[in-house]
Amino acid sequence: MRVAVVGATGYTGAELVRLLLDHPHVELAFLSSERSAGKPVDRVLSSVRNHPAAAGLKLRPLAELSDVDMAFGCLPGGELPGRMPLLAERAKHVVNLAGDFRLTDPVAAARHYPGSASWTEPFSYHVPEFGEPGERFLNLPGCMAVTSIYALYPLLAEGLVEPDPVVDAKTGSSGSGRTSTEHPADRFGNFRAHKPHGHRHGPEVAQALRSLTGVDVDLQFSTHSLDVARGILVTAYSRLRSGVSEVDVKRAYVKAYRRTPFVRVRNHGLPALKTVVGSNVAEVAPQVQGDRCVTIAALDNLVKGAAGQAVQTLNQVFGLPEHTGLPFTAVAP
Repeated sequence: MRVAVVGATGYTGAELVRLLLDHPHVELAFLSSERSAGKPVDRVLSSVRNHPAAAGLKLRPLAELSDVDMAFGCLPGGELPGRMPLLAERAKHVVNLAGDFRLTDPVAAARHYPGSASWTEPFSYHVPEFGEPGERFLNLPGCMAVTSIYALYPLLAEGLVEPDPVVDAKTGSSGSGRTSTEHPADRFGNFRAHKPHGHRHGPEVAQALRSLTGVDVDLQFSTHSLDVARGILVTAYSRLRSGVSEVDVKRAYVKAYRRTPFVRVRNHGLPALKTVVGSNVAEVAPQVQGDRCVTIAALDNLVKGAAGQAVQTLNQVFGLPEHTGLPFTAVAP
C-alpha cells in the first residue's frame, strides 16, 4: 500500500512515520513538509534517523503528491480543508488526525474549527473500536476525547448512569503540538488547569457518546496540563442509577472491550502513564463505591490517541489484522 503523510514533521506526523516504517505492508511513498521540503527525513526527524528504511526518504512539498492508497492529514487544525481538492484527486482514502471535521454541529464547528467549512464533502467520524471505516474520508477523534469516550461508553451504552458525567482530562506537553508557545521553564515542575470550561474536545465527546449510545449527556469537561512529554490520564465521575451494582458496572466494561485488542480493562491495578506510554494500548478501570463510579483511563496521546489509531484505521480499511505494525508494550521506567 502506498501511503502519504501530509505534515510529517509535527509531533503526530513524526510519530506516524515512525510507526509506518515498521509496518510490513506499507510503502511510505510521500512525506510532505513545506518548510523542510527537499531535506532528508533522517536529518529532520531525529526519532527515525537510525532506521535503515528512513535512508533515502525526502520531505517534499504537497504539490508533488502522486497517487496513493491512503493519505494521512497531520497538519495543524485549519490547514487541511484548503488542501482537500488535491488530496481527493490523488488519494483513494483520506484520514485526518486533526480536528477539522470532527464536529457535525455547524455552530460548534465554526467556533472550534473555523476553517472546516471550506470543504463540504463529508468526513465520517471514526473510532476504531466502534465500527468499520466505511467511508472514503475519515476523521479520527482527539486524544483527550477518545480517552474520555473509552471511559464513559460502557456505562452509557448499558444505561447504568445518570447522563451528567464529569470528566477531568490531564495531558502532557506534546498534546499542544510542536508550535506551542509555552516555554519549558513554565511547564517544568508545574501542574496547572488548562481549560475548566470550553475545551473543543467537550462537544466532541458529547457528540460521539450520543452517536454511539443514543444518550444526550450534560457533560462537564475540564482539562489540565501535566509536566510530562506524553500521556493522557482521564478521571470520569458518574452517578449510578438506582439498583445498579458494582458487578453490573464491571460486566459492562468487559462486554464493551472484550473483543478489542487495544482497550484493556484493568481488574488489578489502576491505569497509569507508565503502563501505556509508547504503546497503542488504552487502559480503563471503573471503581464503584455506593452510587458513585469513578473511571480512570490512560493512553499515549501520540500513539493510541493519534498515530496509532491512524494505523489501526489503515489496517481496518485494507483488511489487515488490526494489530499489524502496532506496539502493545509500554516504555518504562
